[in-house]
Amino acid sequence: MKSLPLLLIFLLSCLLFSISFSSPPEESVSSHSHVLPRPLIIEYPDGVGEKENYNDDQRELLQLECTSWRFAVESNNLRPWKKIPLECADYVKDYVTGRAYKMDLDRVSNEASFFARSVQIGDDGNDVWVFDVDETLISHLPYYAQHGYGLEEFDSVAFDEWVDKAMAPSIEPSLRLYEEVMSLGFKVFLLTGRSEKQRDVTVQNLLNVGFKNWDKLILRGAEDHGKLATVYKSEKRIEMVKDGYRILGNSGDQWSDLLGSAMSTRSFKLPNPMYYIP
Repeated sequence: MKSLPLLLIFLLSCLLFSISFSSPPEESVSSHSHVLPRPLIIEYPDGVGEKENYNDDQRELLQLECTSWRFAVESNNLRPWKKIPLECADYVKDYVTGRAYKMDLDRVSNEASFFARSVQIGDDGNDVWVFDVDETLISHLPYYAQHGYGLEEFDSVAFDEWVDKAMAPSIEPSLRLYEEVMSLGFKVFLLTGRSEKQRDVTVQNLLNVGFKNWDKLILRGAEDHGKLATVYKSEKRIEMVKDGYRILGNSGDQWSDLLGSAMSTRSFKLPNPMYYIP
């Protein structure tokens, strides 16, 4: 009788062993293949995907996935995000450093220019074009090149140190648009989320790269800190309207530059897949 439990244990072990090897390995894998991440990430040495490790199908899928992600960014269809997807690190880098980004910037500027020339400017000097500053008039690509083009979460201390250098280059299509709307008779208001304490370096940087003669430069005062960009910029535009200004055009790289209250007649969204500001 004492041997009965041992016999039962032996028989149970044999049964489990038999079940575990009853299906061929490839069938077992294929039946669970749907749980693999898409795109399938093979390896990310040093945190960055190496496309040479992909086969053709994986490379094509990755391109499609990241293109779809960037489309969702630019069309404001994504929930708030803090950094770009890891698997899209190379995609975003290639985009912002390549011809496609420049072509997109040119297209936005050209369409804004066509609109600016199509409207009737009033004689009272109250027609306004609003420009954001960062990634709209001046570019921080030199900074983001050192921070994975959006692969790292935003570091306000490091970014402010870069801003204080006043070395950001101009975005050339935006400079052309800026000069054109000014020549057409628009007042130009610069509305930025930068702090008031950064006024001097902001003015210096803008002047250094060719932006001049703006009518107003609006920065966050002490009472504006902590406000979402959409709220802060809406409040400033409401003040413009109350002062009798007509906001005909607005250019920005974030939807929070353009949406909210007292919106412009036409808004122009510049591409920016590197970061998101609510």
